[in-house]
Amino acid sequence: MNSKKASESLVVMTEIVLPNDTNTFGNLMGGRLMYWMDIAAAISGTKHCNAPVVTASVDNISFTNPIRLGNVVHIEAKVTRAFNTSMEVHLNVWGEDIIQQYRYKSNEAYYTFVALDPNSKPRIVPHLEPETEDEISLFESALRRRQLRLILGGKMKPVDAVELKALFTQS
Repeated sequence: MNSKKASESLVVMTEIVLPNDTNTFGNLMGGRLMYWMDIAAAISGTKHCNAPVVTASVDNISFTNPIRLGNVVHIEAKVTRAFNTSMEVHLNVWGEDIIQQYRYKSNEAYYTFVALDPNSKPRIVPHLEPETEDEISLFESALRRRQLRLILGGKMKPVDAVELKALFTQS
């Protein structure tokens, strides 16, 4: 199977925060943002494997700054690593106050998707070729994040997490 460049999966989704999207403090609701992030990440995964994808896990959503009513939300999603039938997608979220003309980091997260064949069974995904320093760094650390997800999900024993062990043991 051919490989694809990380840049080929880049998706930038833009939304405006309307009153129906906010909580009583006038901030974008976290659930609405997660919904938008899931859509952007799914499009990114689909671009990478040219197949339908389903969300397998969501982890480490860190909310740094709220996004206010009337501000614009920019969601950047890109595949960071492809495994056998799954792929990790990293998302960065930016808020933008168009009136005051400034942009600020709101949050970031990692989503995992599984590609499906026409029978809704997992299918093999193309390998990923990172190119930039940032893409290489995310690619290299994705295996540790994957092992942690599998341990927390009860699908891997901690003793088998070779990449994670390497962080805590000296040679």
